[in-house]
Amino acid sequence: MSSTITTSSLGYPRIGRNREWKKLLEDFWSGKISEKELRSGMSGLQLQHLKTQQHAGIDLIPVGDFTFYDHVLDTAAMFGIIPPRYGYEGGEISLELYFAMARGSAGATACEMTKWFNTNYHYIVPEIGEQTPVLTANKPLAAYRFAKEQAGIEGKPVVLGLYTFLKLSKGFRAADIAAVADRFLPVYIQLLQELQEEGVAWVQIDEAAVVTGLNAEEIKLLEHIYGTIASQVPGLKLLLQTYFEAAEPLEALLKLPVAGLGLDFVHDGGANLDSIRRLGWPEDKWLGAGIIDGRNIWRSDAAAKLELVRQLRNFVPDERLILQPSCSLLHVPVSVQGEDRLKSTVKNAIAFADEKLAELSLIAAAAADGQDSYAAALAENREALSLFRALPERGRKDVAEQAAGLQQLPDSRSLPFAERQKVQREKWQLPLLPTTTIGSFPQTAEVRQARLKWRKGVWSQERYDGFVRQQIADVIAFQEELGLDVLVHGEFERTDMVEFFGEKLAGYLFTKGGWVQSYGSRCVKPPVIYADVAFVEPMTVKESVYAQSLTKLPVKGMLTGPVTILNWSFVRDDLSREAVANQIALALRQEVKALEDAGIEMIQVDEPAIREGLPLKIEDHENYLNWAVRAFRIATNPVKDTTQIHTHMCYSEFNDMIDSISAMDADVISIETSRSHGELIVSFEEQEYDKGIGLGVYDIHSPRVPDTKEMTASIERALRVLDAGQFWINPDCGLKTRGWEETGAALRNMVEAAVQVRKAVGV
Repeated sequence: MSSTITTSSLGYPRIGRNREWKKLLEDFWSGKISEKELRSGMSGLQLQHLKTQQHAGIDLIPVGDFTFYDHVLDTAAMFGIIPPRYGYEGGEISLELYFAMARGSAGATACEMTKWFNTNYHYIVPEIGEQTPVLTANKPLAAYRFAKEQAGIEGKPVVLGLYTFLKLSKGFRAADIAAVADRFLPVYIQLLQELQEEGVAWVQIDEAAVVTGLNAEEIKLLEHIYGTIASQVPGLKLLLQTYFEAAEPLEALLKLPVAGLGLDFVHDGGANLDSIRRLGWPEDKWLGAGIIDGRNIWRSDAAAKLELVRQLRNFVPDERLILQPSCSLLHVPVSVQGEDRLKSTVKNAIAFADEKLAELSLIAAAAADGQDSYAAALAENREALSLFRALPERGRKDVAEQAAGLQQLPDSRSLPFAERQKVQREKWQLPLLPTTTIGSFPQTAEVRQARLKWRKGVWSQERYDGFVRQQIADVIAFQEELGLDVLVHGEFERTDMVEFFGEKLAGYLFTKGGWVQSYGSRCVKPPVIYADVAFVEPMTVKESVYAQSLTKLPVKGMLTGPVTILNWSFVRDDLSREAVANQIALALRQEVKALEDAGIEMIQVDEPAIREGLPLKIEDHENYLNWAVRAFRIATNPVKDTTQIHTHMCYSEFNDMIDSISAMDADVISIETSRSHGELIVSFEEQEYDKGIGLGVYDIHSPRVPDTKEMTASIERALRVLDAGQFWINPDCGLKTRGWEETGAALRNMVEAAVQVRKAVGV
């Protein structure tokens, strides 16, 4: 390990190699373990993570990044920012209250949840009202003491920066952000002073929001925040950490009175290095250089990283250079160890969190001590990547030919929506305010066990197919009994809405333990696009056709859209994301046509992740939205005018992209509004939307069952700005994670709410 170039980690995956974190939480929520057992288990997992980073040779090990649910929720709770509906009267935040904010309770709805910048991680949105912030507990200090006492580690506390915390929050006018910041500054200063008094050397202040762009007023606010902190806590070294994009204007950030600045040199498009070449680097600042990709799973090209380090050393001396991942490793799985089902050529090209830490140590050591000392390790890296890049499936001629003909493909329906709507109404004869669901129904332990037995060969294909058919038959009967107007087949054959399609498309591979956290205890195992994506055979026709044979009501075919498949996969990094999205769109286009040819003429192509892929800088939005919308239209346009295309989006702010949503030209779109308390509805007061729309009337991510009155109020609020003829009634997302009892209760209330509103409008 180098004695002059420091290494650092910005955060480590919480979930554990075998998702121990998830199990602890869910066992606690279900009453299987006590709070004491939960805390003990979490402490053991936290210690394990610290020691893993210590054994990897990392110099600055983060502490305080570990959480019981979400780090933004932790910050709100730490400062006593508890919405009034929870009845908080001060003092320590109990776990009951903490989890109520995240998941809801019998007496209060959960706080809103939305995407963490342009990732698939979800955070709990703080609701800042008139409360006076108070330090209820110093979480980073407790984490620092834990690491020192339990592992002998002088940790680097991680704190969510005040500017970013406020930018991620709601409950105040944007124009009042400076005044709100002044209310919070005393508690931030108190927190940092306590760290300074403890003898902490470095504190990582995460200010990711600065990469979205800074105007003059925002720069002034940052100068005020950090000028005030520097004057009150002069003995603490602060590393102001940015990630996910270029930090601009860099010259303004370099003037802030902090000890160092952390920059992303992976996802910045080269802009950070260009700025450093133009500006130089201050003699009083450390540089935290994010050189290892913290968001994707591909092994680093060591030679390219060493060249990047060489260029940085022209501006920053070794004694003020910190090498680190581009962001927290929260976004990648824990370890490649155990991935014994992967071909060695592929496995050797993959790096999860533990492997990324090893890469970091190797590059720092080779940079400082000379590459000759690490020749064998560098040669192995070079050979592994060379073999992987040469795989024939990464350069298929047929896929290249399809891509070359893409511009000649029409990307629009034969009739505009207003004319399609007329023929579709005549064909489907649906009631006003038609009711439906988003697609999935509860995936019970019985369903998961049946799938596992089939995958392990304990069950034959015939037996498993019979099981799935029975589940479909049961859920069709269940939906008919509830009185829903448009049905779904329940998706019992699907583990995950992206993995299912990846398993049936060429160009994908699947890991055994490649889990990452999506929200709360919800973990997903993103499939891996390692080669060219292509259609192989129909993927959803069998189940959809069987479901439709059981009922006279329409059954929607259910697909995941090209941009969501892209954004929820780990994607090859040698092609543009647009090129990969187009490959997926062309494959889905064939599936859409196969469904229609089989008699399925309502087809839902979900795009819940289209918003999260939006670049963080406004000037880059238009290009992304243009190709994302085109990919959706390529996938969905080869159908008859009477075939109704649905789509679904969830847990994102859509106010700024309503025009692009309309341009997707789906006949019906459902969008989450329940958890954001209907705020999206305001958009429709300001801009017209002419297509069918379902604004989810209840939150499926909470176990809470809202009553009919509550849902009726949601519908009535929407109808104040939307025509009843375009409005659909549905939950805000799929029901996969819910239990049957709460699902039935909630859907009954939803159907009854629709009936009551129909009567109220005279239908």
